[in-house]
Amino acid sequence: MKDKKQTLEETKITGFFDKNTTFKGDLEFKGSFRIDGQFKGNINSESTLIIGDNGKVEADIKIGSTSVSGEVKGTIQAKEKVEIHSNGKITGTIITPKLIVEEGAFLEDNCQTTDKMPQAPPPKPPQDKNDRKDMKIEQKAGQKT
Repeated sequence: MKDKKQTLEETKITGFFDKNTTFKGDLEFKGSFRIDGQFKGNINSESTLIIGDNGKVEADIKIGSTSVSGEVKGTIQAKEKVEIHSNGKITGTIITPKLIVEEGAFLEDNCQTTDKMPQAPPPKPPQDKNDRKDMKIEQKAGQKT
């Protein structure tokens, strides 16, 4: 009976951001959570995250599984799976053992399908000359650049 109760709690939607909601910060939850509004920050849960058609998320996401019909920018680390529906759009990095992409979905990502989740997201390469310039400044004193 305990297993059945736990399964129901994990699949039940316990939180929801409607399309007129904007939220910045850290989000942690148990059960499933649906975002149809705008979210920016960090998301951490062992459960399911649903990004609805109107959802726009810019975040580092560590999740059990996720289903994307809206837009996501950032890193997704899913222990179970990432599912991108035909109108979904993801830009960033995906690390998951199972990736499902429907025809028509937009995917501009670095994808890794693996059972092992890294402790930290992979480093981002420099985007422009200023970023590379900052890297040279960090070199040890006495080194020639």
